[in-house]
Amino acid sequence: MAERVLLTPSLPLPTTRPSTTTMATISGTAAARMIPSATRATVSLSSSSRSFFSFSSSSSSVSSLQCLRSSPRISHLFLDQRRADVRVSSGRYGTASVTKALASDPDQLKSAREDIKELLRTKYCHPLMIRLGWHDAGTYNKNIEEWPQRGGANGSLRFEAELKHGANAGLVNALKLLQPIKDKYSGVTYADLFQLAGATAVEEAGGPKIPMKYGRVDVSGPEQCPEEGRLPDAGPPSPADHLRQVFYRMGLNDKEIVALSGAHTLGRSRPDRSGWGKPETKYTKDGPGAPGGQSWTAQWLKFDNSYFKDIKEKKDEDLLVLPTDAALFEDPSFKVYAEKYAEDQEAFFKDYAEAHAKLSNLGSKFDPPEGIVIDGSPNAEKFVAAKYSSGKRELSDAMRQKIRAEYEAVGGSPEKALKSNYFLNIIIVIAALAILTSLLGN
Repeated sequence: MAERVLLTPSLPLPTTRPSTTTMATISGTAAARMIPSATRATVSLSSSSRSFFSFSSSSSSVSSLQCLRSSPRISHLFLDQRRADVRVSSGRYGTASVTKALASDPDQLKSAREDIKELLRTKYCHPLMIRLGWHDAGTYNKNIEEWPQRGGANGSLRFEAELKHGANAGLVNALKLLQPIKDKYSGVTYADLFQLAGATAVEEAGGPKIPMKYGRVDVSGPEQCPEEGRLPDAGPPSPADHLRQVFYRMGLNDKEIVALSGAHTLGRSRPDRSGWGKPETKYTKDGPGAPGGQSWTAQWLKFDNSYFKDIKEKKDEDLLVLPTDAALFEDPSFKVYAEKYAEDQEAFFKDYAEAHAKLSNLGSKFDPPEGIVIDGSPNAEKFVAAKYSSGKRELSDAMRQKIRAEYEAVGGSPEKALKSNYFLNIIIVIAALAILTSLLGN
């Protein structure tokens, strides 16, 4: 009988009314979806990772995963709005009107990060966590405006429907590792937890500090998972063209494609999962973690620029080079950045940090719309209308995302005008006519 994995957050019975900023909220529909308790699987990590963003011809058999529905979002632009939160008391559901909570609680995010650091120190699962965050975010399609149809980091990867995609083989192990942390911090969404784990893994492996923000809203059910086929293939007929097709769809450019590929400095590929790599090499036979697989670099738990150096030299047969890796030094445009990163680790770290943060934000729906920063905001940009009114200055990507989030909070986007408020338009017209009449009379 297949082992069942319970991915439903536990709901403790409060004896006193919780703080409105930390109180977890669920909808009535979600309450009806709650499943009975099941035996939680004991985690045995069999692999640190395989290729980030790569296709696997085999898929892991996973059991049905259920999750609570995320809270409905209400824009902070509307004052004094209130909603009914579900409260659990004596085994019954009741409603109470309280101030809206954020998608994720900032204090719980900070505490969850410390638990993730401990997990990384004991399980050596840095590559696996990066891959989890990337694969949840990497389904984004910039040509689809609606959320969650457009994909992106929205926690959909927790559902069996998406876990069964070939490119996600083995990621159920990452979910098993993170589930106790999710149970402990119910005020953190799955979408945020996945991205928090990935960014923390990069930093703990010696990589750059990622300028992350949180507050991502979770999808509510498996019917909102993206279709299969949005993630890259490791060995397509035309590797460079394939990479552009996938990453351009997400709104990323050649520099960002090469920088993100540099994360292969971490991890191993296992032939039984991806169809790529050797069963074992001199660098992987003794672990850490479960032994085996083939790594891209000799020190496959250290984040540096050795990935680019090793691919350029191609001197070690025990190191993996996928067709999509080789394309970085074969394609003229990619090669410019790959050569640069092989020579300049500082430049690689800078570009990687920016690309990682961008990928983790694309397609996400934030509550609050501007997101939550838990480490200060060194790159924050204050919007001053006068700076942009002349039309001579372009908005930065960060500011575009912020403005888009503000519009989406009230039902629109920068690409789509909001529906007209006819009553307001009439008032404005009457006021204008009154002023004009007054001026003409004078």
